[in-house]
Amino acid sequence: MRIHTDFVLASQSPRRRKLLRQMGISFYCIPANVDETAEPVHGPRRLVESLALKKATSVVGRKPSALILGADTIVAYRGLILGKPSGAVEAAAMLRQLSASAHTVYTGIALIHADTDRKVTDVVSTEVTFGRLSETEISNYIKTGSPLDKAGAYGIQDDMGAMFVKRINGDFYNVVGLPIRRLYMLLKKHFSDLIDF
Repeated sequence: MRIHTDFVLASQSPRRRKLLRQMGISFYCIPANVDETAEPVHGPRRLVESLALKKATSVVGRKPSALILGADTIVAYRGLILGKPSGAVEAAAMLRQLSASAHTVYTGIALIHADTDRKVTDVVSTEVTFGRLSETEISNYIKTGSPLDKAGAYGIQDDMGAMFVKRINGDFYNVVGLPIRRLYMLLKKHFSDLIDF
């Protein structure tokens, strides 16, 4: 895939960078300047869509002619929204909640091309079911440091995080942090004049 304008990822997420490279997209990373904690909660779908759009919008002024991608991922469990844990104690509490139960991972995507005044947003959800986790498994996983920068305190792509997953219903890459099939379809539908597929 060849994009005929600059493509910007409004994030420093190593997982999203890896997935964009996997799609064959050349891009720049410009971290979004958005306070994710200040967002009022209106349910997980609206939250991730709003945050993704704010992230993309925050970068427009720095690369006004680029096609900009903002994304945000959260975990929802029994009405609670689980973002990135503040530390090891909160990570352990999140993993205990998710143990032996199902939760939903939501990722919001926002694409903005300011030159043509186009904005597109979408939300993808995936249901994930964990097996039962022991306190030792939770403790050992937290010691790796991996859960501390991920929504819901786990990464499905991590060695240990992957072993916790009993079942997944939906897009695997959505759980990683960027539903690449949906992104591809949005690019194809709304920005085909900027891209050779």
